[in-house]
Amino acid sequence: MAGVDVSDVNQMLSTDDSWSPIEPIKSALPPVEPLVPEMLPDGGIRDYVLDVADRQQAPPDFAAVTALCGLAAVVGNRVRIHPKQYDDWEVVPNLWGAIIGRPSAMKSPAIKAALAPIYAIQDDLRKAWEEEVKSGQIDDTLSGLNAKDVKKRAAKALQEGNRDEARDMLAGLAAGDDDEPPCPRLIINDATVEKLGELLNENPRGMLLMRDELPGFLARMESEEFQGERAFYLEAFNGDGHFTYDRIGRGTVHIENCTVSMIGGVQPSRIAPIVRGAMSGVTNDGLIQRLQMAVWPDDLGSWKWVDRSPNALARIAYDKVFRDLYDLVLGGASPAVLRFSANSQALFRDWMTEIQSDARSGAFSSTMESHLLKMPKTVASLALLFELIDGGRSEVNETATLRALGWADYLRSHANRLYSSGQSVLEEGARLIVERRHQLPQQFTHRDIQRKGWGGVADRETVASAVELLVKTNHCREMPPTIHAAGGRPSIQYIWNPELTESRPNGRSASSERSF
Repeated sequence: MAGVDVSDVNQMLSTDDSWSPIEPIKSALPPVEPLVPEMLPDGGIRDYVLDVADRQQAPPDFAAVTALCGLAAVVGNRVRIHPKQYDDWEVVPNLWGAIIGRPSAMKSPAIKAALAPIYAIQDDLRKAWEEEVKSGQIDDTLSGLNAKDVKKRAAKALQEGNRDEARDMLAGLAAGDDDEPPCPRLIINDATVEKLGELLNENPRGMLLMRDELPGFLARMESEEFQGERAFYLEAFNGDGHFTYDRIGRGTVHIENCTVSMIGGVQPSRIAPIVRGAMSGVTNDGLIQRLQMAVWPDDLGSWKWVDRSPNALARIAYDKVFRDLYDLVLGGASPAVLRFSANSQALFRDWMTEIQSDARSGAFSSTMESHLLKMPKTVASLALLFELIDGGRSEVNETATLRALGWADYLRSHANRLYSSGQSVLEEGARLIVERRHQLPQQFTHRDIQRKGWGGVADRETVASAVELLVKTNHCREMPPTIHAAGGRPSIQYIWNPELTESRPNGRSASSERSF
């Protein structure tokens, strides 16, 4: 193309009649199964979740998933399940969840309402701890007065040659010098791994990580700087692992039980790029697949004004479920372990055989395959939780198991939507580029788009893929490479379809509007 004027090429391409019609940029997330009341235990959980959803005019999925993740944290690692009759495979019922919805979809109010009993329990624990500390301070003052007398008597015994007697007196003082007990915790919002390790050692049954905006946590895990923390959380998903870290200042800290449950809210536009990173292999180490309780319900089709008092009986029953499971004493010093009943075992075996076959069929992406292979732990955990909520204390019966298997189908449909969102990032990015094309040069490059820093199309790979989609849908086309007189690598430029250049006063052409 040496010697050819670029404006001539631009004019030639603009007037070329070989442009194909612009095709719509289609994006449709796959359907998901709705949450039906029968999926929740009757009484306390079901009635309260439905009451919250009705008063907030929000999908019941939000409060339901949050409630189950909260209950998983309350139970912690004290009660476990062996999903097989004879094998030593053991599952701790901790759960990781995410509620996905557009801004103002009432995610935060649903989380707050569903976790109210846990905050109430934690407040009571703190008040009791404060009283204990206050009482201990009084005892310390009395002990200090007594210590002065003991030291005097020990000094006198030493002067009289009774060294052993003096040693025994002072040893008694040292034995009574106890450290202040740690304040009990159930919920954390933001903590380094080092601090979380200390908290888990102080609260060995486990804790709930609650993030109102989960993308902040996930973005932190994406950073190279926090790969050590990422490794910890990958281990914490199992609920029964150990973790040791060595730090200058804190020294060596060994975490005996890495038991963490998790819940948080996510906007679709924030989770999709993270999913795309996992699907492209950039961060595909299984972190996103551990969000087994991720749900992305449809927006409510209608809204109505609801102004009534909360269902007080439902709230009381809901609180009681949390209190009962927190106070549950089952087994001795070691964790209690339940197994499926005979009928339940057959149900779980058949389901697990089916999902393992599906995951290994080669019909799914590696990301979805990894997600499916982690589902048995989740389903076994849910079956155990449902059994404990219903009052069972010996084995997991059919009712609890069937309910958990209902959740398996429901969660699988939401996982399918979640991983499909990775592709929707490109589609939304392509739409954004078309919408803001007037901010770009007539002949634009990938770099021109990336410099704008538009949300969703800020990184090189996403920009390239979005432009590739625009070329396929005939919104633009690649121009012949421009060879610079000074040499160097030719730059690849693109030009818009002439239909798009015939803009309306509002900045859009008719065909542009049809493409959305």
